[in-house]
Amino acid sequence: MNLPFASSLLIALLLASQALAAGDDRFYHLGPDSLPQEGVPKGKLVGPATLPSKVFPGTSHTYWVYVPAQYDPAQPAALMIFNDGQAMMAPNGDVRATNVLDNLIYRREIPVIVAVFINPGRRPDQPEPTLRDWGDRNTNRPAEYNTPDDKYACVIVDELLPVITKQYAISPDPDMHAIGGASSGAIAAFAVAWERPNQFHKVISIVGSFVNLRGGQVYPDRILASEKKPLRIFLQDGVNDNRALRGNRYNPDRDWHYQNVRLADALTKKGYDVNYTWGIGLHGQKQGGAILPEMMRWLWRDYARSYDAHDMTERSFREPATQPAQPGK
Repeated sequence: MNLPFASSLLIALLLASQALAAGDDRFYHLGPDSLPQEGVPKGKLVGPATLPSKVFPGTSHTYWVYVPAQYDPAQPAALMIFNDGQAMMAPNGDVRATNVLDNLIYRREIPVIVAVFINPGRRPDQPEPTLRDWGDRNTNRPAEYNTPDDKYACVIVDELLPVITKQYAISPDPDMHAIGGASSGAIAAFAVAWERPNQFHKVISIVGSFVNLRGGQVYPDRILASEKKPLRIFLQDGVNDNRALRGNRYNPDRDWHYQNVRLADALTKKGYDVNYTWGIGLHGQKQGGAILPEMMRWLWRDYARSYDAHDMTERSFREPATQPAQPGK
């Protein structure tokens, strides 16, 4: 064998093994439920729209509304909020939530859901978050998402919901309201349900930042010290999420995976309806995006539906509404 070639091959194999030992996202791929499928009716994405904020004066939130093809104003729909909306709905991103909604609603695996994809707040002089820059350094994202208080819950419940419920027929039942996000968007989603369980009972957290960026490591203790709330939570994280190892120093309050495990343990001990999965991945949306369809099925597993063997409507695909929906009316 050519020695230079053999040496190069050995180096490449060593580098590959080191990368795998340190965790890798390359094995997480989107499945068919996350991709457009022939014959599946596509929902409509309405927006962008702007939501001025009094909770965070001088800022506003850009948002889009996903209206499923099956939405009928005469039948109140479920509601789901996605934080960091631009990333969660991106057609070529790691999550592609609108495809998941199209496919699962059509097969009646989840209810008819109107979804809102909302970006972090920003001042007029600040840029809109993008897939390359989610806004941590140049928008209001850190203050809104990472602070363990009720302010972002006020944005969602007191500022956003009145607008959405005026434009669309939304069920008032908190069991029919969900919120989710990734990283800081995930801890913000949990905070909304934690602070306003009268409005949101369902949460999806992808690589949640339950760490000491602005005190977010407090939630396990709060859970254990508080009365149980009627929440259902699905957590996803990777054992190679940010582990707070800097030389010989280790800070557990900044260990993303450890804090996700603490949160899952506290929820379990308190008797919450919680599900979680720990992968091998890094701090990103690869695994969360790959399993979002299953997270959604689990989250909505008991929504009201007929199991009558003679109910052929319930046993069929969910076709578009007979009368086209009129968003905004």
